[in-house]
Amino acid sequence: MLRQRIITAAWLAPLMLAGLFGLDGGAFALFTAAIVLLGGWEWTNLAGVEGRRRRLALVAALAVAMALLWATGGIQAAWPLWLGLVGWALNLYWVTHYPGRTGQWSSAARRLAMGLWVLLPAWVGLNVLRETGGIWLLFVLLLVWSADIGAYFAGRAFGRQKLAPRVSPGKSWEGVLGGMVATLVLALVFAIGQGLVAIDAVLLVLTTLAVTLVSVLGDLLESMLKRHRGIKDSSNLLPGHGGVLDRIDSLTAALPLFALLAPGVI
Repeated sequence: MLRQRIITAAWLAPLMLAGLFGLDGGAFALFTAAIVLLGGWEWTNLAGVEGRRRRLALVAALAVAMALLWATGGIQAAWPLWLGLVGWALNLYWVTHYPGRTGQWSSAARRLAMGLWVLLPAWVGLNVLRETGGIWLLFVLLLVWSADIGAYFAGRAFGRQKLAPRVSPGKSWEGVLGGMVATLVLALVFAIGQGLVAIDAVLLVLTTLAVTLVSVLGDLLESMLKRHRGIKDSSNLLPGHGGVLDRIDSLTAALPLFALLAPGVI
């Protein structure tokens, strides 16, 4: 398994970096749309949709929705990001009340609707941040990675208080705090390196801490859906790494909020 993970990462990482920072405009939108559509394919599984044709038809419908966002200028608008924010508030309610409120979202149709407010705002957030020249996109990627690393080591060393034992038993509040410390350091380094004035530096720190917390929710939401479906990974599209959603679950939550709050983005 470790060998397979290394092989996958060896070709995937350069491809992703080249696409995210070597493309812009329509080419970037198409590249990121392909990633989101792969996530959409996996989401149909999380929603419990059976049959390859039905799942492909739903992915095609998602592609049409993305094309409409592009054609109407919604890909650079704030309203899809606000829609995502409202959706993630609902997700927070369901995650924190799992399994008590399962009946409110367990139907396939409702889980598919959930996928719309998770995936589409994330795609818009990617494109909004890329239009800034890529620096904010790079920062939010580093933020999520730093949060994951900080949470992993802090959780292993100090983890005692379970964060959401019925959703993801391995996560702890100490891990969350470790992730927040890591991203706080990242924000301070970035603020100094970019020469941000005091008010923008403070806004960046506050935004970073808020987005760090929301990124944890992205991970928990997918864990909840997988637990409900009785599966370990969203798919096996990435050998040794699970599915696309397993790699971007935290980003789907972090991107819309960061695009809304980051200084000078909108």
